[in-house]
Amino acid sequence: MSESIQIKQNIVVRARPDVLYRLALEPRRRVKWDPNLVKADYEGGDGRLANNVLVRFKFARRLLGLSFTAKYGQLQAPQRGGWESVRHVGPLEKLTQAWTFKPMPGGTDVTLTLNARVRFRWVRAPVERMLHNMVMTTLLELQRQVDAQGAQLMADLGREMQEKQRAEQKAAKATRRRK
Repeated sequence: MSESIQIKQNIVVRARPDVLYRLALEPRRRVKWDPNLVKADYEGGDGRLANNVLVRFKFARRLLGLSFTAKYGQLQAPQRGGWESVRHVGPLEKLTQAWTFKPMPGGTDVTLTLNARVRFRWVRAPVERMLHNMVMTTLLELQRQVDAQGAQLMADLGREMQEKQRAEQKAAKATRRRK
């Protein structure tokens, strides 16, 4: 008896849809920033992102280290795209992932939808928890990857403010001692 799991999360990212499309769907780019994937590469062919192209994925150890083959489909650059597993993935009969990128003022609304069909009812709860975690970390890492320069700038500004406050505190302390 199989059970379905459906997870849908969205996040607003300050980037153009075409940049996010390539980062999220191009396997070689995605493996560089997504901590959930250890390996992702095209299976045969010229290695281009297109409909019906097969890709080999390998999840990280905390996601059971599962390896599987997926087939890309519904690719419409830069609005949407996704893939679905060709055969079962460990305890899952089928695993599909769909991305949509909707441009909006100041960025892009990114929606990640994950559908899975669990082979055994007793394993549904832990697998669902694991998949929820995977979806959230993927979206947050995508945002962090795109906004790396902004995040670095904020960290630098924070450090400068701390140093400035320390200098002011030392100066205030020195003036109090002199009195």
